[in-house]
Amino acid sequence: GVTTMNLHCHKCALVTSSSHVLGKKAGHDIDHTECVIRMNDAPTLGYEEDVGNRTTLRVVAHASVFRVIRRPNEFLHRADSNPMIIFWGPPNKFGKDSKGTLYRLIQRVSMTYRNLSCFSIAPSKMRKFDSLFLRETGRDRQKSHSWLSTGWFTMVIAIEICDNIEVYGMVSPSHCGKKPGSKKMPYHYYKPRGPDECVTYVQNESGKRGNHHRFITEKQVFARWAKHYNISFTHPTW
Repeated sequence: GVTTMNLHCHKCALVTSSSHVLGKKAGHDIDHTECVIRMNDAPTLGYEEDVGNRTTLRVVAHASVFRVIRRPNEFLHRADSNPMIIFWGPPNKFGKDSKGTLYRLIQRVSMTYRNLSCFSIAPSKMRKFDSLFLRETGRDRQKSHSWLSTGWFTMVIAIEICDNIEVYGMVSPSHCGKKPGSKKMPYHYYKPRGPDECVTYVQNESGKRGNHHRFITEKQVFARWAKHYNISFTHPTW
């Protein structure tokens, strides 16, 4: 059945998937936060010292559903917790009436793992996200060929459920404009050979054809929201 998520937390740790989280040993602080929010298939196993081990809520994009479901012991079936997962994506991927393979897959997952609470974002809510993007950036998401990132969804959801948010590992909007350091920072902490974070941000920001995440634009919006919604950024601090 469709249930509405009624999670409310006084303090949340929003753990990004950026390699900036590595080496900061923030795991203890993260695990001692009332609610811990993670994204997609970002693992804790083997990274506990830096990212902690507890997960209250995981926000999973349509493109990551299979990767999460493939490792149930890590993401779906944790003896020590009752995790919640929010799945989001284009309505044609998740709608009941889309020949939605994902929709059926998620239903099966939520029936298999009884202590897991699964939610998916309704199409009407997805449209609200689009109008929020337009209001905050002055750009029509579809006309400007922008895909909203999981970071955007996760931040908006966190603002809805958390009174205070501590974000771990997110760089500031101006970070990639500075003199590029020689040190490559992988885009995901768990994919050391993956693409460089700033290269990914800059290419996406300026991409004209095809669909792109506007990571830098999104962070400019987060910087404005930080003042209103008790959001603070750590490792790096800004």
